Amino acid sequence: MAPADRVGSYGSLISRVLNRVEYRLAETEADKEAIYRLRYAAYLKEGAIHPNPDGLVTDRFDDLPNSWTFGVYAGGELASSIRISVCAGSHPETPSMDVFPDLLEPRVAQGKILVDPTRFVANSVLARSLPELPYLTVRLAYIACNYFNADIGLATVRAEHQAFYRRVFLHEPLTGPRTYPGLIKPICLMAVDFPNMWERVLQRYPFLHASDHEQRVLFERGGVQSPALNGSDMTPSSLIAKAEAAG
Repeated sequence: MAPADRVGSYGSLISRVLNRVEYRLAETEADKEAIYRLRYAAYLKEGAIHPNPDGLVTDRFDDLPNSWTFGVYAGGELASSIRISVCAGSHPETPSMDVFPDLLEPRVAQGKILVDPTRFVANSVLARSLPELPYLTVRLAYIACNYFNADIGLATVRAEHQAFYRRVFLHEPLTGPRTYPGLIKPICLMAVDFPNMWERVLQRYPFLHASDHEQRVLFERGGVQSPALNGSDMTPSSLIAKAEAAG
């Protein structure tokens, strides 16, 4: 089987297992705590953090209006989680901006919209029975890029994980490893020119596509829609501000 055929075959497989998982925005305290505990267990297992008595990993970005924390559930159990932050206009605060301001501030000053996925963790036991889980989880970042009309999709990853993002999502490294607050192991910043690379990635991995309805269900807040869906000239920063005002 040719490499392109293998990619297409695996993409079709993942599409078929999409109905085995549920994406759920963490809105209740119970859901949030479960995700913070999953982060702790995953980071501790891989030696990325020191033990702490609370058994939780959380930070100030979890509660910002431009962040969305999702749990990915398989068979009703929390299998993985990822947090999506959007850096735009009057809401520039994201985890990657904190660590790589020299690289990202000039892009935001140019009016670029950045989607910044972080805190990608998985339940190691469930991941063994669902090997497609990394793809299904990171899919949320690509849905966010579409929803918010992103110019740049970011990825902050350890050096040994760069090959996955380069191969699957066509990310390119922007810098070498840097210290991330609260983590023992350093991370690298990668990025993809989303508008120019999206079609190319989608042809290889069609499961990354999400309908307008799915995008709204995942990211709409307070009845405010993205300009990508309603045809208005509203910027993502005003979208976030209106969602914050709507509670």
